Amino acid sequence: MMMGDPQKHRILMVSDFFYPNFGGVENHIYYLSQCLLKLGHKVVVATHSYGNRSGVRYMTGGLKVYYVPWRPFVMQNTLPTFYGLLPIIRIILIRERITVVHGHQAFSTFCHEALMHARTMGYKVVFTDHSLYGFSDVGSIHMNKVLQFTLADVSQAICVSHTSKENTVLRSGLPPEKVFVVPNAVDTSIFKPAVNRPSGPEIVIVVISRLVYRKGVDLLVEVIPEVCRLHPNVRFIIGGDGPKRVRLEEMREKHSLQDRVEMLGAVQHVQVRSVLISGHIFLNSSLTEAFCIAILEAASCGLLTVSTRVGGVPEVLPDEMIVLAEPDPGDMVHAIQKAISILPKIDPQVMHNRMRELYNWHDVAKRTEIVYDRALKCSNQNLLERLSRYLFCGAWAGKLFCLVMIVGFLLWQLLELWQPEDDIEEVSDFSLPHNCDEDMLEENPVK
Repeated sequence: MMMGDPQKHRILMVSDFFYPNFGGVENHIYYLSQCLLKLGHKVVVATHSYGNRSGVRYMTGGLKVYYVPWRPFVMQNTLPTFYGLLPIIRIILIRERITVVHGHQAFSTFCHEALMHARTMGYKVVFTDHSLYGFSDVGSIHMNKVLQFTLADVSQAICVSHTSKENTVLRSGLPPEKVFVVPNAVDTSIFKPAVNRPSGPEIVIVVISRLVYRKGVDLLVEVIPEVCRLHPNVRFIIGGDGPKRVRLEEMREKHSLQDRVEMLGAVQHVQVRSVLISGHIFLNSSLTEAFCIAILEAASCGLLTVSTRVGGVPEVLPDEMIVLAEPDPGDMVHAIQKAISILPKIDPQVMHNRMRELYNWHDVAKRTEIVYDRALKCSNQNLLERLSRYLFCGAWAGKLFCLVMIVGFLLWQLLELWQPEDDIEEVSDFSLPHNCDEDMLEENPVK
């Protein structure tokens, strides 16, 4: 089927987070894009530059990526400029003949600015929220107001769990009927159990996570020594890096656990499976989590999961594949003991087969396709109709948001005069032959 088919979408994925950086959002964008390409849609990704990676690159399956020469400011986020991205985003939208702009992650400034400019130019936009936020601390209050601004004029929104949907609706004031729940998935062709499961009396508990406060590292500091005291045959492997790593190293020194707690440091995504299959139990101690792809990857490799009962985690796995605990050291130790007791009943291959049935990126792509269809059916609105939505964002914030949008509209009109749309050359479409097997996604994503 030709790319110009009117029934097919032309999608621009926008976020600060994409390869070569690794994480849940990056993997989500890549695998979703690959599956949408296989469905016959045109998919282009726009993100900021990473080191020397700037300009246009192509990845597996002909996925085109614009690495905009915009340097990250903090935590891989670009500096908020409001209008700095308008010229380049406008050119990309016109050159690629985009019909839907899909933004990812609430704290991506690149995403917020791209969606704002896309709506100014009349494009339909979809936003996917990958995280949970609170309502009381200063950072959350600020982020919720930014999200309210972006989602005031969004066509449709996607959340990765029902808990995430409730959180997003409360934070943004978005009507629930405009928010869809589409979970993450896992590539089961990559994450599969070891041919020979680790045997012997030793039990290995694996932790792979960013070592930050939100991931519950302080809980691990109290849980690990107690589990090692109660079970002499238990050993821990910890993969990941972050500011809280020093606390784990201090704990290991204090309790003389150097031979029982192995610190791997940062683990590349291609190495995650090899780390997972060396263990029996996967431990997740997050204090907040919208979904947690790491749990899916561990379960697909046949590991029994022990996790804190927070956010959308209880929705991820069936009860027989996970042991939940409150984010309390005592309750987590009890959950680990329970997991150790039921470990002999676990069949890694059965777990893998179950995950293959439950989570599939092709299913995620088809469900996302429905959201795009709904977005394109939304009515077009002029500037005055759109401004009325922003006025409801707060007594002062609403007026400020309206001013931002009016200035953006005027700058867009100036760009139209300076470089008319008809003067911008549209790129030719081309498609690469796809291998229809599931093994397609096994290929190295970064080319």
